[in-house]
Amino acid sequence: MITEPLSPRPDRGGTATVGMVGAGQLARMTHQAAIALGIDLTVLSVDAEDPAVLAGAAHLCGDPDEVASLFALAEASDVVTFDHELVPNQHLEQLAAAGHQVRPNAVAKRVAQDKAFARSTLARADFPVPPFLVTDAGSSDAVEAFAREHGWPLVLKAPRGGYDGRGVEVVRDRAALAASPLAGSQTCWLLEAMVPIAVELAVLVARRPSGWWSTYPVVETVQEDGICRELVMPARIPVEVADRAAALAVSLAEGIDATGILAVEFFVTTDGELLVNEIAARPHNSGHATIDACQTSQFENHLRGILDWPLGATAMAAPAAATVNLLGPPGALDLRRGMPAALQDPAVHVHLYRKDPAPGRKLGHVTALADDADAALASARAAAAILVGR
Repeated sequence: MITEPLSPRPDRGGTATVGMVGAGQLARMTHQAAIALGIDLTVLSVDAEDPAVLAGAAHLCGDPDEVASLFALAEASDVVTFDHELVPNQHLEQLAAAGHQVRPNAVAKRVAQDKAFARSTLARADFPVPPFLVTDAGSSDAVEAFAREHGWPLVLKAPRGGYDGRGVEVVRDRAALAASPLAGSQTCWLLEAMVPIAVELAVLVARRPSGWWSTYPVVETVQEDGICRELVMPARIPVEVADRAAALAVSLAEGIDATGILAVEFFVTTDGELLVNEIAARPHNSGHATIDACQTSQFENHLRGILDWPLGATAMAAPAAATVNLLGPPGALDLRRGMPAALQDPAVHVHLYRKDPAPGRKLGHVTALADDADAALASARAAAAILVGR
């Protein structure tokens, strides 16, 4: 349902028109990058109070699940891109078949959308992934065989739709799996072995349709209950591990012909094994530090990449950076009250998303630059604590 049709934009001298499916904080920060490049960005979402719309992005009010809304966006844009994975893949194929530029393409998007498809695809291509089983509720023999080989507990994942801790559950035994609401809600299960994790990493690859690519310094991520809490750039890991992760990420991006930003998350196990965990074919939380810490942000390079423009430099502007996500606490919160105090530290950069507070919701982030990771983390944590009232 399109409640407010979008007319072709009059020529106001912009360099390009980009349509972005979704209007959350990633679209908001993409819009901020678009302004400097003279790009006209239109976002597609149902809610006129979404973060990107509040930041001034042109708004097409429509449902991203409906192909008519997607066509309306595409017809007014040079290229269509995304700030989330929740778009029916068959709709993207229809857009491409009609001659619209969709970047990343439907194949790359499906790898990011469907964890079961991604695991199977990457395993066939010999990318290192955790041991896994794609099955359903009726395949008890397969589950038992997998559990005998890898041991309980296992990690149960919803193939589609999970993020920020949703759609992931650790199951201790067969009875817990049978009783799991997540298992009961899925027709297809993705079961993974529990791997001993030493550190989690993310690599951002910026890539153009013509094949040019660039990577950002490898990011170290700190997860809690499936939600990213903190980031350190560059990751505190050996150079050899960082180089391997970057090479795998580039190979993956080329293999699925990803364009714009592709974020590849990795596990580093306690015995040094590097495993691909998840993939996002869009700007990603792990790249938020790039706004302040790198010569070109992930959001600007996403736009450059999908438009097949030259990519910007990804080198850091300081030896180290750290980002702390601002998550909604259980009670009431007004982030604005702490802003002057949080900004007392000149190393701190605050980004608020204009989202209504709710427990666990990402409301913004704080990035600090310093000569080393410990100092950057200390500054970012202190400012974040002030903003959330701790």
